[in-house]
Amino acid sequence: MGNRFVFNRMVVIVLDGVGIGAMPDASEWGDAGSDTFGHICESRQLHLPNLQSLGLGNIRPLSGMPAVERPRGSYGKCALKSNGKDTTTGHWEMAGIILERAFPTYPNGFPQSIIDQFIKRAQVPGVLGNVPASGTEIVKELGEEHVKTGKPIVYTSADSVFQVAAHEKIIPLKRLYEICETARDILRGEHEVGRVIARPFLGAPGSFYRTENRHDYAVPPPRENLLPLLSGNGLDVVCIGKIASIYDSTGVTQDLTAKNNGQSIDQTIRALHENTRGLIFSNLVDFDMLYGHRRDTEGYARALEHFDARWPGIETAMREDDLVMITADHGNDPTFRGTDHTREFAPLIVFGKRAKPGVNLGTRSSLADIGKTIADNFGLHLPAGYGFLTDIIGN
Repeated sequence: MGNRFVFNRMVVIVLDGVGIGAMPDASEWGDAGSDTFGHICESRQLHLPNLQSLGLGNIRPLSGMPAVERPRGSYGKCALKSNGKDTTTGHWEMAGIILERAFPTYPNGFPQSIIDQFIKRAQVPGVLGNVPASGTEIVKELGEEHVKTGKPIVYTSADSVFQVAAHEKIIPLKRLYEICETARDILRGEHEVGRVIARPFLGAPGSFYRTENRHDYAVPPPRENLLPLLSGNGLDVVCIGKIASIYDSTGVTQDLTAKNNGQSIDQTIRALHENTRGLIFSNLVDFDMLYGHRRDTEGYARALEHFDARWPGIETAMREDDLVMITADHGNDPTFRGTDHTREFAPLIVFGKRAKPGVNLGTRSSLADIGKTIADNFGLHLPAGYGFLTDIIGN
């Protein structure tokens, strides 16, 4: 292919759940007034010098985060055009998949017919729970009974998920994963949830804790999306953290394991040092999993500062022909009521040594603009979205 591309590598870093203000239709989702970044900035003075220098405060007014006169990156925000506000919906949209029909959710638990099928086919002695719940809370509540009975804990959330929690010494990991594969096979058609998630834990009553052996079983995405488009044309698609599972490994050429933000950043830097050409796609899960859903505003603030402090390591590892895009998949406002995701815009910060700095990319109509920009860079056609490649490379 030679060196005919403007950027030989495009890097997408998803700060999972880090929205930047309610979308106009947020009230339809019960999320009017949500503002993940805004409310965390209001909670205390955040120390984010690197993100601020890249243009974070230029996206919109943020408390204690003034705009800089000469941002080193370009900046904007993306709407979520799809019908939803979850991990799968947001990430799929980045790859050019716009969902008109939301994945089903179960505010009252799963129908008995589904539970009965699950018990029979997974060959379990029954289930506990079958309610929407916080994972840490339901394990605290039902963990002891699970240990006594061997019945897996089934629960959901406002997301389209079927989650199975089990103590690793009661239901070993291999068996738990088999149970979840069975659930994935059952949940088809009208009950095709976005993800089935294995949620293993350890410990004793009063001190149960979730382990990092979580495993997601996603619905396979439509083939017409960015990842197989790139890999089908001889380009690398390096996925970090839960990215590969979100796309059911479709189009993925390398899957780098990372269970938390620190590991995801380490693997991103490792991937930048490799001799690849194409896409590096990384997810930082802790914002959403540890701090958003648990409504831990201070933990969220510290996690943002941790990412900011690690940014110089990412930048140092970048080559001259790399372009990094920092964004999010949805909101998860830790100051908002409930424990669920929030329907928010995603921030967009774009930085590369060859990219024009200080471009206001405005309010994008869809996260698909990210995938479109990547496809345009490699001379490939992705139908959804409006790319901004020409905005950041000039004439």
